[in-house]
Amino acid sequence: MENNIWKKSLKFHGNHGELVGLRILNNILKTITFGFYYPWAKVKELKYMYNETEYMNSRFVFHGTGKEVFKGFIKALLIFGSLNAFLIYCLLSKNPTMAYVGLIVFYLGFFALIPLAIHGSLRYRLSRTSWRGIHFGYRGNLKEFYGIYIKNIILTILTFGIYSSWMRVAINKYIREKIRFGNIQFSFVGKGVDLFLINLKGIIFSILTFGIYSFWFYKNRLMFEVNNTKIIQDGKEINLRSTLTPGDIFILLVVNYLIVAFTFGIGTGIAINRIARVLFQNIEFEGEIDADAILQTEEEYKDASGDDMVEMLDISII
Repeated sequence: MENNIWKKSLKFHGNHGELVGLRILNNILKTITFGFYYPWAKVKELKYMYNETEYMNSRFVFHGTGKEVFKGFIKALLIFGSLNAFLIYCLLSKNPTMAYVGLIVFYLGFFALIPLAIHGSLRYRLSRTSWRGIHFGYRGNLKEFYGIYIKNIILTILTFGIYSSWMRVAINKYIREKIRFGNIQFSFVGKGVDLFLINLKGIIFSILTFGIYSFWFYKNRLMFEVNNTKIIQDGKEINLRSTLTPGDIFILLVVNYLIVAFTFGIGTGIAINRIARVLFQNIEFEGEIDADAILQTEEEYKDASGDDMVEMLDISII
């Protein structure tokens, strides 16, 4: 009965040589163009990753273009450039008051950009992603998202980081509930206290075991994210679960590190393919969606500035 209910519907077909070659070519073109080829390189790698990912025998497609990402890249550069220019101006003024003002404005601006970047990246990336011709969408409200972010970041600061587990869950829950795919919705039912206990146990036992427990820690964190995510179609819930083991995590981390280290970074494409393949093949679905009942409901959104800001801020989208 168990095997009839749970299905391994996600597959990743990436070819090591193809991605390594693509990344080498992209790096060469970025070098000879002094970085200006970055937007087109990013889009080519995204198209590769999406097209190699399969659900129910159909591949995903990324429709973004280098031109869209280039425009977003310029906007993001102007925003970050303005913040950095103001900070440098204040520091060079040799006025202590101005220096403090510059630092405060810089860091406040940095933190204020995080929700904007996440919101913009989700709108762009999901809008430009499709499966069987149907596009995803993100219906989050920026003002609402700022409210959740500010409230939770204040509580996290006041509790010296302890509240960060509840903050992650609150943001996770808001984002999941705002994602749409035709008549399909998503939800997140994880609880902050559960994530807090996972983190607390993981930190303590990783220290006591000199890092050995970290593989179980990573596994538990991933299971929390996957197992608490639900897909909802016309009232029917499809549960997800991760079957990843600490052994899988160990092999991924150790082998991938050796691949990247001994190839001087050239083999990073191999590591990326290995991670995607193992992660996807270890996600099971309690049933499958009704593909024939999905209708296009989302509008196109082509402003990639948020997506570029996310990379500049080095933020992991939940």
